[in-house]
Amino acid sequence: MSTATMTDDLYLTRLTEAKEPFAREHPTVWGSADDGPFDADALRDHDQRGFTILPEFLTGEEVETYRAELDRLTSDPSLRGDERVVTERVSGEVRSIFAVQQLSELIDRLSRDPRLLDRARQLLGSDVYLHQTRINYMPGFKGSGFYWHSDFETWHAEDGMPAPRAVSCSIALTPNFPYNGGLMVMPGSHRTFVPSLGETPEDNHKSSLKEQKVGVPSEEVITEMAHRHGIDQFTGPAGSALWFDANIMHGSGNNITPFPRSNIFLVFNSVENTLETPYAASAPRPDHIAHRDAQPLS
Repeated sequence: MSTATMTDDLYLTRLTEAKEPFAREHPTVWGSADDGPFDADALRDHDQRGFTILPEFLTGEEVETYRAELDRLTSDPSLRGDERVVTERVSGEVRSIFAVQQLSELIDRLSRDPRLLDRARQLLGSDVYLHQTRINYMPGFKGSGFYWHSDFETWHAEDGMPAPRAVSCSIALTPNFPYNGGLMVMPGSHRTFVPSLGETPEDNHKSSLKEQKVGVPSEEVITEMAHRHGIDQFTGPAGSALWFDANIMHGSGNNITPFPRSNIFLVFNSVENTLETPYAASAPRPDHIAHRDAQPLS
């Protein structure tokens, strides 16, 4: 099934009146066990849960290399004031750096590594391109979390992504403990799309990347989904990787521990699911947040 020619909006959101969550129209796994590294059992589990954790995805030496690269980028004075850099709302420390493959040859090569590329192609059943990349740095004591949300809701509303035929890979560069702001996910929630209330403000990305207030579900919906699906958490040593569906409900708490949490975040989108006009915003977000060049990775 191709998503490139879809014209009807199957995922209405940013509404003026509340609408109940509903079942998604598209698959989670588009490929088969013959198409890549995930075996049939792993694909079935990913389809059911919406995420997969791979321990020791990177070697210890690779972790040190990428951690040094993260330190270089977050301390680079020439990037201060760059639109690709997002800082913490209160402390002003670096929170994320977007389009990081444009700033780092190391991370550009990583995005093309067969360990990543082959899995992304297998899950999405096609060639893929980078929809978004960033490094995230949650410092000790001052790192702020993110409220519950589905990435696809934003990518659909504000970027024009037609369908949830995208997958994210978060690679831990520091240990992810249960107590230092690790990502929480609701297993199985990816099969339900949650529309949100409220129109998208102009230039919403300028505030939403620090604290998202538009495009988030209500407390009532979160309560119902948490009771239905439960909550798991991405924990593990540095070098672990979390693959998760574009539509899974996830969030993170503040980091009030002395232990920072940092990761490389890569979003792969199918070349058959390229961006269109935003479905619920007056203009698309900047290219460093949502790449519109769908050149397949190789």
